[in-house]
Amino acid sequence: MTSNTMKKPMTEGAPWKHLLAFSVPLFIGSLLQQLYMTADAIIVGRFAGEASLSALGTTGSVLFLTIALAIGFSGGNAVVVAQFYGAGDHQSVRKHASNGIMLLLLMGLVIMIAGLIFARPIFTNIVDVPTSFLDMAIVYFRIMLLGLVFQFGYNIFSGILRAVGDSNATLYFLLISSVLNVILDLLFVGSFKWGVEGAGWATVISQIVSFAAAYVYMYVRYPVFRFHLSDYHWDNDSMLMTIKMGLPMSIQMVVVSTGLTFVQRAVNGFGQTMTASFTVGQRVEMFLNIPGNALQATLATYTGQNIGGRRPERIRTGLQQSLIISFMLTGLTGLAMWIFADPFISLFKISEEAAVICRMHIHAVCFVNLFGALYFPLFGVFQGANHPAIPTVVAISSLGTRVLVTYLFRYSAFLGSSIIWWGGGFGLGMGFLVSWLYYLSGRWMKHSRISG
Repeated sequence: MTSNTMKKPMTEGAPWKHLLAFSVPLFIGSLLQQLYMTADAIIVGRFAGEASLSALGTTGSVLFLTIALAIGFSGGNAVVVAQFYGAGDHQSVRKHASNGIMLLLLMGLVIMIAGLIFARPIFTNIVDVPTSFLDMAIVYFRIMLLGLVFQFGYNIFSGILRAVGDSNATLYFLLISSVLNVILDLLFVGSFKWGVEGAGWATVISQIVSFAAAYVYMYVRYPVFRFHLSDYHWDNDSMLMTIKMGLPMSIQMVVVSTGLTFVQRAVNGFGQTMTASFTVGQRVEMFLNIPGNALQATLATYTGQNIGGRRPERIRTGLQQSLIISFMLTGLTGLAMWIFADPFISLFKISEEAAVICRMHIHAVCFVNLFGALYFPLFGVFQGANHPAIPTVVAISSLGTRVLVTYLFRYSAFLGSSIIWWGGGFGLGMGFLVSWLYYLSGRWMKHSRISG
């Protein structure tokens, strides 16, 4: 591997320049991803009706659960790779990257099989989907599972590229995937009238294309990642390092998705109108979370590289600058969503009753999600500094609080169904408190070293 094929580590120069250069492509990539997910919902709502839109929306939390391991373990592997890259050990970078690829593809296959078997019991007994759109939800979910191995593969490829400082690549892949997904949605759902099945197949095909594009890019751009079959040999130490870093992150994601599944169950209890409204409102919440999540991923790599490069003093400065960026971008996104709430809702062609509920939902989350902007970036610091269990503790506290208050007050005279969105504020407030108490304690700096 020649020296000019890899990005320079983020251990020198002004932190904010590295943070912006790294996070902007992630931000744009996440924005593209949310746009094509929103396009899915808009096209389904307009061409297939409110029941189909509800079916698509009610699968969201369970689908998130299926890829929780992909997000967690690819993130864990990325931290390990970033630390060795920051230390200049390219041989270890290659070894841990190849083992991460094997682990993630195997996990994707196992979860796909399990999901196909247990789809009906999950949506009937756990999510409590109304019978009016139960079968559509199950069909959509099973189609989406067929692309799960490619989703896992894409996540590990993207994580490896981020670990060496290349966040631009994921933007290219997502741009290709987003455009293709929208085109196929219009063809399958709009022209062929395949309903949610068409939306599912459009997404799966787009995932396959993203997977292939990521692999080809990594192979061509970085000689160190030109793996051959002989490179894919199981290394227990490498696997244990990825599992050690990735398991807490995965548990965090599982906790989040499980909590959202119980929230979805509460939503479904109010009927199809609330489910359709919640599907649209969740799209807004996802847009609001983009800045914080992008900076979380940025700080995980930034912190990992500075730990590996023995420059821990740069981490606090980077965090302070990240929080300012996160708050400002989330605030601007929220302001835009508040102003354009009605035109946004009208795109989905939901009933007037659902639109009224959705408007209240959007106005509430534009305010309460500012709490998330002020602590999501902290997760990246904890992960990059070898304290990946702390975000899990925060997630348990946050989602536990949200689910608890949702079920306690969903039938109360004062809050009623509005607790579906105000409950998120209680959860984010708890997450903010726990995250900052741990950060201010200084414990996250203890034992901050290369994982091996």
